[in-house]
Order: sequence, then C-alpha cells, then structure tokens
Amino acid sequence: MSNKIIPQFIAYAGAGVIGTAGHYLTLIVLVEMFNVTPVYATTAGFAVGAAINYVLNYIYIFQSNKTHIEAASKFFTVAIVGVGINSLIMFLGESLWHINYLVVQIVATAVVLVQNFVLNRMWTFANSKPMP
Repeated sequence: MSNKIIPQFIAYAGAGVIGTAGHYLTLIVLVEMFNVTPVYATTAGFAVGAAINYVLNYIYIFQSNKTHIEAASKFFTVAIVGVGINSLIMFLGESLWHINYLVVQIVATAVVLVQNFVLNRMWTFANSKPMP
C-alpha cells in the first residue's frame, strides 16, 4: 500500500465535507421545507454533493491531467453507484426500520465515502499526478 494513501484519503474526506454540506443542506431543505420524502431528497442532495466533489477531486485531491470527458464520465459513474448504495441505505433505515433520516444519512455517508474513494483512486483518477 502506498504511503500516500492515508494522507490522500484524509484530504479526500476533508474535501468531501464541502460536498457533504451541499448534500445535507439540500436533503434537509427538501424534507423540512418542501415535504419531499427522504429517499428522493437524499438523491437530489447526492447530485449536488457529487458536482461539488468532482471539481475538488479533479483539481486538488487527485490533481488530474485527464480530460474532463474521461474523468467526469468515470467520476459520475462512481457517483451513480454511490447514490444507489446511499438510497438503499436510506430506504432500509428510514422507511423500513424507521430510524431518523439524519442518523441513517450519517451511516450512508460513511459507507459511500470509503467506496467512492477506492473506486475514484483506482479507476477514475488512476495514473493522475500523486498528491505532494
């Protein structure tokens, strides 16, 4: 394992805080102000967070030299897998098990964080310049 994977994961998670803030803000506004069901609201929030995270990951975390067509298509493919996992966790936790949607979202965020980092590092931004 590369000695840069831990610092890169920490930077990835740190940048992810900004995208996650966009995700959660969208989720909470849609649920609390517009009565959108949590599963749909988290999906919309995930899209907002993914757009923010793409820019941060492309420029800062992976310092990619790939074209946006290649990098974005792979990144958003990974994001689609992530939104599926996120929505499944939200459905199970909130709809079936009746756990508070914010608690369930925290669990879903942790699971998707790790999965997305691995896929983005190994596939989306593979062979990009390493973090200094």
